[in-house]
Amino acid sequence: MLHKAVQVCLYPSKEQEKLLAQAFGCARWWWNYALNKSIDTYKETGKGLGQSALNALLPKLKKEKDTEWLADCYSQVLQATTLNLTTAYKNFFDKRAGFPRFKSKHGKQSIRYPQNVKIVDGNVKLPGNIGIVKAKIHRPIEEKIKTVTVSKAPSGKYFASILTEMDGDAPTITEGKIYGVDLGLKHFAVVTDGEKVSKYDNPKHIAKHERNLKRKQKKLARKIKGSNSRNKYRKVVAKVYERVSNSRQDFLHKLSYKLVSDSQAVIVENLHVKGMVRNHKLAKAISDCGWGTFSNFLAYKLERKGAKLVEIDRWFPSSKLCSNCFYQIGEMPLDVREWTCPHCGAHHDRDGNAAINIRAEGIRMLKAEGSAVSAVGGEVRPKMGRKSHLRHSPLSTEAQPSGEAKVG
Repeated sequence: MLHKAVQVCLYPSKEQEKLLAQAFGCARWWWNYALNKSIDTYKETGKGLGQSALNALLPKLKKEKDTEWLADCYSQVLQATTLNLTTAYKNFFDKRAGFPRFKSKHGKQSIRYPQNVKIVDGNVKLPGNIGIVKAKIHRPIEEKIKTVTVSKAPSGKYFASILTEMDGDAPTITEGKIYGVDLGLKHFAVVTDGEKVSKYDNPKHIAKHERNLKRKQKKLARKIKGSNSRNKYRKVVAKVYERVSNSRQDFLHKLSYKLVSDSQAVIVENLHVKGMVRNHKLAKAISDCGWGTFSNFLAYKLERKGAKLVEIDRWFPSSKLCSNCFYQIGEMPLDVREWTCPHCGAHHDRDGNAAINIRAEGIRMLKAEGSAVSAVGGEVRPKMGRKSHLRHSPLSTEAQPSGEAKVG
């Protein structure tokens, strides 16, 4: 069963904005209360509180004088918040994420409706007392709606992320190009299909808005904390960041679609960005690229089509390996952009050579897995390389931020 998420813009009325603000506040308060209760219980007993134990606290809170306003919030929104918290705890204990943090009324706000959301005449009907909210739905939603997450961005805009379930399994294709992709800073992506190498320059989204951003951040810093003027100007700064994010996602969507449209597989390196951004000289540039988001976009687009995303091991020596004779050199500093193989004399562009090696290693892994692939363009190198894995994303999403890949 495949899932697909589509993000649409919402345009609530003034009254609906107030109701949504109350729902955001109730969900945020309940998250913070439940998180605090879980921490205190763990300190006292050595055990945390599960989903059922936390939900059992809600009826009593709704009857108490100080928190009776919780009864005005749609009950399933609070229960979905409980589920999100217990999932966050599980991700923490499984070492997939950090410890859950308390939520602030500043920044992005969101609530989730697990059911009973409908599309009515091109608008979104939310359960409870909110009703039909005007929306801009850019494509028909014909699949079964599973959940809907309503959010308010720091810029003041409202969005609904609609998760749908599609019947049937994705098709499986064994024809088309196989792309090897080397991700970097100077060139965002160097791509080869076995016949030619294409380079896509890094758009450097933050650099284009840096002067404007610095000027507006200085004005914000001068405003008195807690004042209406500061709160209003915070939205001005948030809109600049939103433009940066939108331009980044637009670039990533277009490039990922271009690669997926005629391919049966795309091969990338699975690199550790969290460790890479510890280099303070490159941290901003690495974060601006959005390599992880790009990998996510590739994953769901490929899965929807029935193709595959292959992630090879981050320690695979793609840059140091001669793609002609497979000789591996010892050291290669980042400033070395071209090199000549001392064994066969072949001259290599660093990034182009890396993309060729990544592609060959990915094809080797596909064949070792038993997948039927037609290696269009170039020969496939046998029995070389290191551990890697295939990645199949269970969720396709039309929106979301940032990521993973490689420098150099």
